[in-house]
Amino acid sequence: MQMKQIPNILTVSRILSIVVFVILATLADRPYFQDKTYIFTIRLVAYLLAVLAAITDLLDGYLARRYNATSDFGALMDPLADKIFVTAAMLMAIEYRLMPAIVAFAVLAREFMVTGLRTLAAKKQVVISADRWGKLKTTLQMIMLGIAGLAWFNGTDGIEYLRQAHLYISIDAFRLGIRIWYVWLGFLWIIVLVTVLSGAGYFIRYRSLFLPEKKR
Repeated sequence: MQMKQIPNILTVSRILSIVVFVILATLADRPYFQDKTYIFTIRLVAYLLAVLAAITDLLDGYLARRYNATSDFGALMDPLADKIFVTAAMLMAIEYRLMPAIVAFAVLAREFMVTGLRTLAAKKQVVISADRWGKLKTTLQMIMLGIAGLAWFNGTDGIEYLRQAHLYISIDAFRLGIRIWYVWLGFLWIIVLVTVLSGAGYFIRYRSLFLPEKKR
């Protein structure tokens, strides 16, 4: 019985970690904190909490499958905890000018639409499992948040490096300089494309759940 409760405990701990992460990330650059050591400590704790939340996201699902520890609470709270984590991390990235708001809008809109589809499927006793596109989307999003988190963790220097530094590619005598920010934006739009396509795939594949029979 105790083993079956561990996935739920991890899910709850993930939500609490996200709440503390948002509070600390918000406080990290307040003007009334002048001590650099203090600011570094706040950023470090906040970043570690975000990493911990990502790890528990992987761990609770594995334990639930490994020990057949599924529950109604877990089925409800685990996907909600995932959405809370992604939403919080992206909002903080927007606040610190690490990504355009439209990227977060596209990703979050897809997440909530698929959650709605899964809710409808559950009412009809249909299980919608994550496909390869969905897993690729999650992997890319975690990489994206990890890079943004590292830039933020390094403070203004890290953020400005992402926005101003250049990536140089040399081929024989030819040398091309590309701003890392544009490479970063390209990566973000690839994530948006994969995210939208993965969401569209669910709606096409499970259109029988919401379309009249004549239009399927």
